[in-house]
Amino acid sequence: MKESLGLKRLSDNEDEIINKINALKTNNMEFELTPRFLTKSRFKLALECPTKLFYTKKKEFPDQKLNNAFLKALANGGFQVGELAKCYFPGGNDIQELEYESSLRKTNELLKLDEVIIYEAAFLYENLFIRADIVVKKGNEISLYEVKAKSIDGTNPSFLTKKETIESKWKPYLYDVAFQKYVVQSALPKFVVKAYLILADKSATATVDGLNQKFLLVADDQGRTKVNVIGDISVDSLGAIILCEVSVDSIIDPLLEDTPFLDAPERSFIEWIKYYSDSYEKNELIRTPVKSFCKDCEFKVVLGQEDGKLSGFNECWKREVAFNENDFLKPSILNVWNFRSKDKMLNEGRYFQSQLTDEDLAPKKSTEKEGPGLTPLQRQILQITKVRNSDDSDYLDIEGLTNVFKTFTYPLHFIDFETSAVAIPFHKGRRPYEQIAFQYSHHVIYEDGTIEHKGQWLDYNVGVFPNFDFVRALKNELSLDSGTIFRYAAHENSILNAIYRQLRESNENDKEELCNWIQSITKSSTSTADKWEGKRNMIDLRELILKYYYSPLTNGSNSIKDILPAILNSSDYLKGKYSKPIYGNDIISLNFTNQAWIEYDNLGKVINPYKKLESLFKDIDQDLLDILISEEDIEISDGGAAMTAYARMQFTQMSDEERKLLQKSLLKYCELDTFAMVMIYEYWKNKML
Repeated sequence: MKESLGLKRLSDNEDEIINKINALKTNNMEFELTPRFLTKSRFKLALECPTKLFYTKKKEFPDQKLNNAFLKALANGGFQVGELAKCYFPGGNDIQELEYESSLRKTNELLKLDEVIIYEAAFLYENLFIRADIVVKKGNEISLYEVKAKSIDGTNPSFLTKKETIESKWKPYLYDVAFQKYVVQSALPKFVVKAYLILADKSATATVDGLNQKFLLVADDQGRTKVNVIGDISVDSLGAIILCEVSVDSIIDPLLEDTPFLDAPERSFIEWIKYYSDSYEKNELIRTPVKSFCKDCEFKVVLGQEDGKLSGFNECWKREVAFNENDFLKPSILNVWNFRSKDKMLNEGRYFQSQLTDEDLAPKKSTEKEGPGLTPLQRQILQITKVRNSDDSDYLDIEGLTNVFKTFTYPLHFIDFETSAVAIPFHKGRRPYEQIAFQYSHHVIYEDGTIEHKGQWLDYNVGVFPNFDFVRALKNELSLDSGTIFRYAAHENSILNAIYRQLRESNENDKEELCNWIQSITKSSTSTADKWEGKRNMIDLRELILKYYYSPLTNGSNSIKDILPAILNSSDYLKGKYSKPIYGNDIISLNFTNQAWIEYDNLGKVINPYKKLESLFKDIDQDLLDILISEEDIEISDGGAAMTAYARMQFTQMSDEERKLLQKSLLKYCELDTFAMVMIYEYWKNKML
């Protein structure tokens, strides 16, 4: 019976598999005896850009993406979701071996059983190797489950557009599963292989408290990230299932047919797999034309930080479009704000902002509505005009801002939130990826110009849903007067809308009072059934920047972390004022003492104040956490590091000293966010005098 199912083939092929691995080791001595298999992570990389396959895992081409597995796990919650998924498939065999040989041998032995559940099962076919999250074998049927920390509506899961094509946001996940199914089916041709995605079900509600506290993250002696399971994890103890499994065979099976792959019709999906795997095994570079996605290449080394390393980004642009070293110093078309025709320009051989014309930005007659301030098109034209004229000066519409300032009511309030969204809820009654507001900072400017860090709030309690206490504390601070409230970008408005919905579903005694107050300072979001715009609706400082201010020093960015140093470098007033240690002295601060914000680098430029703060995570570029988290179902506003720090407090075992240090750093970061808003306001106000 076993022989007829192909299990004898598995056993007989073990020696062949090991011989294949040893041969690959022999042929790749320069790669530390590691066989060059195309894994699912490398296949995903190739789909993003095939050239990256040549750069990956080479010391001379450093990968600038977040390589700290432990922080990745904190940031996106994938490990905990994976562990919860295993709980829904109890009794499985966990293959913890890292080596190819031992993991394959153990998988093959387990697959000889008539029925078995395997976690991290290993499969090898030719030069393709995968570890499957969960495999369930029953007779001659294998169910392949890929677990993702991404959410979907479990009542009506869909990955397709109205035109029955795969939605772009789901492509990486579905292509990943298709790749895995191809490897498993090819390695075990006599089996029926069925494929599923396991996702967080945003329509599900937790029915037990403390669910996420059952899965704490730890790093073992070898630095490998693991989940330390706490307490009872039987199916009954976990309450209602909050993950959903979705069959994807009907979507991925057409990909595995001998037809052109829609995303790249030169080859079929399987032919692309073979092309990528053969190129990777032979260490051959696949040339890719430069595209707009190059802007976010993880193999780009920042100028001045090379330290003997090579920049994959630079190597591509030298090879494909004959860039020289000076070309990398010129303002690139990649950094034109909100410009959607970058690839068209690149295809025409135009790589620099100085090569663009006004007509390139608006090839058709503009339909933008005229009004106060810059339109998006006018802002784009302003950006390239300053480049063409070698003009590094600020643009400031003083008249327009003056008219806006006349509408403000003192005292002025500047607020910033730090938030999170966890896949596994804290409390019963909560859903996966519900917004959690765990921190705010609040600065005030009085009519006489006095500045004060008025308030702050940070929830550091483990396993507590903080939102309602958060909004109560915020209401108490902002209800003392009718002054204008400022936020930066839409984040704070979105979070208060989310808390409004949570309150409506709650049994809080003061929910009507809190909901009414939220309505008074916000505008309803498109996803909210009720519609409103409060009389004291918050002013978006970023929107004022887009309309009335532009600095070439920001390189097209409107992040407050880039706007602040641009303004400080342009303002003699701010340089003079904040070169003195008055912050936390003359200016009340809750976290700083005698702080001078203005310091200069070797070129005489003001150092970004954010770089002066002690990092929340040592030796980690905190911007990478923003990038990583933005790939998930989480809304952030330059808050990836804070969100990860909060996750560390929630999901790891820390000493009291470590916890206090992290809390102190979080408070400083959030305070600087609101003080940055204050300094932007001060700069504009001084220019109006």
